[in-house]
Amino acid sequence: MKKTLGILFSIFLLVGIFTGCSTSSSGKGDKVTINALFMKQAGYSEDDVKAITKEFEEKNPTIKIKPSFVQYEALEQKIQTSAPTGGFDVVIIDAPWTAKFAKAGFVKEVSDKLNEKDRADIFPGAIDSVSYQDKLYGMPWLNDTKYLFYNTDMLKQAGFDNPPTTWDELLAQAQVIKEKGIADTPIVGSWAQAEALICDFTAITSSFGGSLVDEKGKPSVNSKENIDALTFMTQSLKDGLTNSKSTQYLEEDVRGVFSSGKAAFALNWTYMYNMANDPKESSVVGKVGIAPVPGTQGHNGMSVNGGMGLSVTKGSKHPDEAWKYIEYLSSKDVQKRFAQNALPIWKSLYEDEGVVKTGPEVVEASKIQYDKLENRPRVPWYGELSTELQVNVQKALLGEITPEKALDSVQKKAEEIASK
Repeated sequence: MKKTLGILFSIFLLVGIFTGCSTSSSGKGDKVTINALFMKQAGYSEDDVKAITKEFEEKNPTIKIKPSFVQYEALEQKIQTSAPTGGFDVVIIDAPWTAKFAKAGFVKEVSDKLNEKDRADIFPGAIDSVSYQDKLYGMPWLNDTKYLFYNTDMLKQAGFDNPPTTWDELLAQAQVIKEKGIADTPIVGSWAQAEALICDFTAITSSFGGSLVDEKGKPSVNSKENIDALTFMTQSLKDGLTNSKSTQYLEEDVRGVFSSGKAAFALNWTYMYNMANDPKESSVVGKVGIAPVPGTQGHNGMSVNGGMGLSVTKGSKHPDEAWKYIEYLSSKDVQKRFAQNALPIWKSLYEDEGVVKTGPEVVEASKIQYDKLENRPRVPWYGELSTELQVNVQKALLGEITPEKALDSVQKKAEEIASK
């Protein structure tokens, strides 16, 4: 009997030793490394992310974070190849990708991680960026949209006291600015054959009352409102009001043109306001106005939802630590202190004096625009739709086909894609 008890005791002791030596996601004292993937441009800067990460590591000494940064254009593919294996534990995802990633099982559902009180304090557009079929697949993090930027000095020279509130008014102001020789081509856009074009196109079509998919998620690309919006874009190029090189430009090109004083109007993300007011980057410091996107008769000015979230990949070996890092990055305290380059996802922080001081004009415009956002279609086949739109909208802008033919072509292809 004593011998048997001795053997059992030895077995339990060995089990305990081996269990204590094993690595687990929640074991105390275990040093784990979290690989995180971020976007290089727009929103929080690399320096911001690195500073926040350093804070997190100091507060959580058992967790090491290895952040990586890539250009937006490479981000989606990198996530798709790494998510299943856990090459990255934390990834930043753009709003249109959430449906595809959720359906493919690339990211974890985290609906139970966000309580109702916090959810109510987050802008709906930010929640949309990580939602699919009423479930959450990440935490909102980067709250962004496009605004109308205008050169206040150019408008005054042309005799205008206020920025345009409709697209017709914008064209009228641009025409006067052109005729008076203040700017050769007063408007500039990011209309290259890229996702940047679809962001502008979404903002403009929705301001004309259009939508790329209906309430049931079915394609509605060739609606009259969408055709009118594309006709507006093509005509502004033909009339010489929009810079012809816009069909080659991305957002950074737009910033460069506007900051050099060669444009009176531009659509761009929030980050451009600070950079256009930076003497090291711009020649129009103090002349930068920001306003909500113009509308049309009977329709509010709408902008594109540029919200991005942080998700835990399905293949992550340390999901608990990954989520803890995400919670810290998106926390009210952090977003309050780092509001200079990216406004918070939290509604309550827009009354905070420190946040308002980072850019009173931007905060004021955002209060209006964040309630008037349009999502790029949240459907699993968005990538294919975007590609078709980029090609055909570009053809229309270059005058190769009519707006009607361009959108009819996309509608036909979208119906085929959606029916698969």
